[in-house]
Amino acid sequence: MFFASKILALITQPLVWVFSLLLLSLLVLPRKPRAGKWLVGTALGVLVLMAWKPLPEAIIRELESHYPELAPDAKLEGYAGMVVLGGGLESGRAQLAHVQPMLNDAAERMTATVAALRYNPTLQVLFTGGEGSMMGIGQSEAERAKLFFDSLGVSTKQVRYESASRNTYENAVLSAQLPGVDPTQRWLLVTSAWHMPRSMATFQKAGWNVTAYPVDFRTGDSSNWLDFSMAGGAAQWQLALHELVGLLAYKLAGRL
Repeated sequence: MFFASKILALITQPLVWVFSLLLLSLLVLPRKPRAGKWLVGTALGVLVLMAWKPLPEAIIRELESHYPELAPDAKLEGYAGMVVLGGGLESGRAQLAHVQPMLNDAAERMTATVAALRYNPTLQVLFTGGEGSMMGIGQSEAERAKLFFDSLGVSTKQVRYESASRNTYENAVLSAQLPGVDPTQRWLLVTSAWHMPRSMATFQKAGWNVTAYPVDFRTGDSSNWLDFSMAGGAAQWQLALHELVGLLAYKLAGRL
């Protein structure tokens, strides 16, 4: 599943589709000019469709709408702690060259956790994340997360780390196996809002008693229907398609 997920991640990139269509057109054009021109036209059509951001935003908005958003100062009584999924930090390869902790575009997975601890200082944190890249080098994400939490003064006694998992399924299974962790207690699950439907279903299937704490929202209540962006649209399509394919793959594999 891990290696299959990396292949699917490549396939769900819209720019790969455009590249494939253009490459195919070069092969076909000398022998079948009409077919080659049709392939070039299709590639241009995909580019235009990809750049129109309201379409992928609608998919992401639907994924984000499954669980309510909690305020940073919400009182979170009765919970054993927060399970924080990896994905909010830059790669270990990038971190090798720096001493400061490095966050990426899902940084709220980390920053929202620290904000919640300010108002709920007795909560425990369980960060789960190893190395999700096939060619990863450097520290595991758990080690990079420790660098982040330590830099903000979060007590080392308050945070536990699981550093072997490579995907959401392994986050759920391996975290439950940590000594002293009781998944039947009430836990808050912290991850990106668009990733929450798959995460909640996976953790519940693995025996966790979790409540969603969605962060890292990417959409609002509405879209700008004239919003075009090649780079932004491609990124949103990739995110939306990756998550939809992930939901389907997890369902077929019995992980949901």
